[in-house]
Amino acid sequence: MDHMEELPRVLQQLWGIEGRSRPGPKPAFHISDIARAAIKLADAGGLAAVSMSKVAAELGFTTMSLYRYVDAKDDLYVVMLEHAFAEPPVLDPELDWRGRITAWAEAFRDGLRRHPWILQIPIQEPPLSPNQLAWMESGLDAFDGTPLTPQDRLSAMLLVNIYVRGTAQLTANMLTEPDEVREADRLYTERLTMLATPDRFPGIAATLEQPLDEGYAGDFDAAEFGFGLTTVLDGIATRITRARTR
Repeated sequence: MDHMEELPRVLQQLWGIEGRSRPGPKPAFHISDIARAAIKLADAGGLAAVSMSKVAAELGFTTMSLYRYVDAKDDLYVVMLEHAFAEPPVLDPELDWRGRITAWAEAFRDGLRRHPWILQIPIQEPPLSPNQLAWMESGLDAFDGTPLTPQDRLSAMLLVNIYVRGTAQLTANMLTEPDEVREADRLYTERLTMLATPDRFPGIAATLEQPLDEGYAGDFDAAEFGFGLTTVLDGIATRITRARTR
């Protein structure tokens, strides 16, 4: 058997590989059409709004017609992820490794903000679709010029990936309107001050007594994201320094 025949049918389509054709009429639409229809549903109503029947209805076809393209809902998720993220950012070769991986992380964060339902898709296996592998390659390229081994580069890229996903997960359901955010913050601080007394929660109480830095005043989420990413990259920088002194 040809090795390409061993690939799931959805990956064969995404890579433009011609597998064995299925009996029946010629396909009436492209797998990218399925992706756009499913993403439209997910953007409007979250991942729960996506089903084979609803995607088919969005396209004006029967549910059975989708099975000429995707075998199951998991395949549909693969197609959605491939098209939701599209291609990775072009990293400026003039930047150092920190600048490049920061640009990569911010682009990844922005993609999750545009399509927060991505965080609801369970990760069952490493990526194999074209754009997903391109994102991985781009993250690894960010460490060009460093003494990190290929495995260390992969680990560093995954660490940044996990950090971005984690922060996006924490803020996915938070308010986005500035006035609503300010009011929610005020109410939370008021209630926290009442409940987190210094005798029982001294660490929390100390944070309430500390005024926010100027960097946090304009955009708390952005400042918090930057602080965490800088801390992660500081750890990677330590590994790079250690590798250079060996």
